[in-house]
Amino acid sequence: MLNLRFLAARSPDYDRLPTGVIVAYAAPRIAFGIMGTLFTVYFMKFATDVLLIAPAVVGTILAAARLWDGVTDPVIGFLSDRTKSLIGRRRVWLFCAAFPMALSLVGIWSPPTLLSGTMLIVWMTICLLLYETAQTAFFVPHGALSIELTTDYHERTRLYGFSHMIGIFGVAAGLLSLQFMQDAADKRQFAFELSVFAAVCISALVLWTTFRLPERTHYQGRAFKNPFQTFMDVFRNPHSRLLLIVYGIETFGGATLGMLAAYAAEYVVQMDSLVIILIVYQLPQFLFAPLWIKGSKIIGKRNLWIIGTLISALSFGSLFFAGAGDDLYVYLCCFFAGVGGGAGAVLPPSIQADIVDYDEFITEERKEGAYLAVWNLVRKIASSVTAFVIGLALQFSGFEPNTTQSAETQDTIRWLLALMPCGCYLIGAILLTRFSFNEAEHKAVRRVLDER
Repeated sequence: MLNLRFLAARSPDYDRLPTGVIVAYAAPRIAFGIMGTLFTVYFMKFATDVLLIAPAVVGTILAAARLWDGVTDPVIGFLSDRTKSLIGRRRVWLFCAAFPMALSLVGIWSPPTLLSGTMLIVWMTICLLLYETAQTAFFVPHGALSIELTTDYHERTRLYGFSHMIGIFGVAAGLLSLQFMQDAADKRQFAFELSVFAAVCISALVLWTTFRLPERTHYQGRAFKNPFQTFMDVFRNPHSRLLLIVYGIETFGGATLGMLAAYAAEYVVQMDSLVIILIVYQLPQFLFAPLWIKGSKIIGKRNLWIIGTLISALSFGSLFFAGAGDDLYVYLCCFFAGVGGGAGAVLPPSIQADIVDYDEFITEERKEGAYLAVWNLVRKIASSVTAFVIGLALQFSGFEPNTTQSAETQDTIRWLLALMPCGCYLIGAILLTRFSFNEAEHKAVRRVLDER
């Protein structure tokens, strides 16, 4: 009989997060960054220009995959909270998700060449649904595990800040892959080779990081309610409810950059430098991450997030005025959008982790999985609605692949890429002023929890 005791979960034994734990937690981000970046920035264009699927159909497929997440996210979040295993209630899910993610990823980027029309659409839909399911089985427990790694208010920001920095290396690899994809004579063949490479990396790093991470074994068996009551607690929590609204609005607007960057670069500003644009956007996220970690200790997580959100609003709104030949102007807008985007990547998950502690204070239960499931679901629904809106807007504006676009289509891209996220970020900043759960309140909550 196979002895799995060498995989047994080990409870954390530290006050300050060891660098090795942060690296172990963040390592999968490098692998996911390769195809994740390519998927966010190029998949829609790959599907329309290479696979020759209509934009509205691509948008519908992506929306369907996100709607499927409406089922899988809550189910996996709930089951993850209630799982009892020698390996750990989170880590066992991570182990099981590794290979299904890898196989379905290859399927997405490598549809058989003999497929076309309806059969191609069916293939892409099935592969996307399989990948989203496996990815959810990893990301929800993985995110829930991050909340358990430390209960310290500022150490959580440090965890997410340095994790984001590590993840940028994966994004950089993804941008390099994007450049190779654009230069490839046979894009389908290159997509196949790259997806196989990324699949191997994902499997290897997920298995390694899961083996290395600790997990609090005494948290098992502390989620008691039925699914409906569990998720109602997430929405009854006033701090959680407000944060979800803000996150959904900002994700809806911000998702346009990834989906439309390739279109805007080629058809609007006419810059043959998409990869450079995206590097300029990612660079400040890496450089400024330590600033968000230190700054949150000085002015608070919420206040710093508001500042980052306002920077994002101004930067995206300014892109509306970019035209052909305005290369430097575009780079400046993208740089400052990256500054704001970095704050949005580091601070919200840290605040969310604190809110889970507040939930335990009220309900006496640990249900990180439920919170991560709802958080992921909001993100995916918001981005799917964005994809659906973009697909329809491009279709009805007269978009034609691989040719000069009409003035109406170019204006549509400008509105979607610049003004829509600008408005969403402004609304998000206004709503954030109502968020009140700060460091002092969290310390009071932790004091009670530690004494129970």
